[in-house]
Amino acid sequence: MPLTADRNTPLKETEMLGVPVAGGVKIFVGAMVCANANGMATPGATATTLTYLGRAESYVDNTNGTDGAVIVIVRRHKAFKWANSATDPITQSSLGQSVYIVDDFTVAKTNGTNTRSPGGKLVGIEPDGVWIE
Repeated sequence: MPLTADRNTPLKETEMLGVPVAGGVKIFVGAMVCANANGMATPGATATTLTYLGRAESYVDNTNGTDGAVIVIVRRHKAFKWANSATDPITQSSLGQSVYIVDDFTVAKTNGTNTRSPGGKLVGIEPDGVWIE
């Protein structure tokens, strides 16, 4: 039903999120964080079922825990500098296009013959890495 009067719609800040961590994983500060198919935080990796979230702001070790036993703080809605793949490098011609996750610090130009998940959009290239939003 549409509004018929003003509404104080709730607001949630989403630049920093606490995300439940998948069981059996460790996430380092500064690592690329993704959501797995179950919505649990996991480090970036070559897989087709990941959704890019952002950068880890806290270290968590859930290697002996179950899904959701710990929370990782993830910073979002910013551009982060990740390593450019040496074997599938991103070039300036990819500006504004999707890049693909290789690991928790590296992105590549292509989906690796449908083996990699998208990892954000390229917004800049520097000699020591690529800026991904």
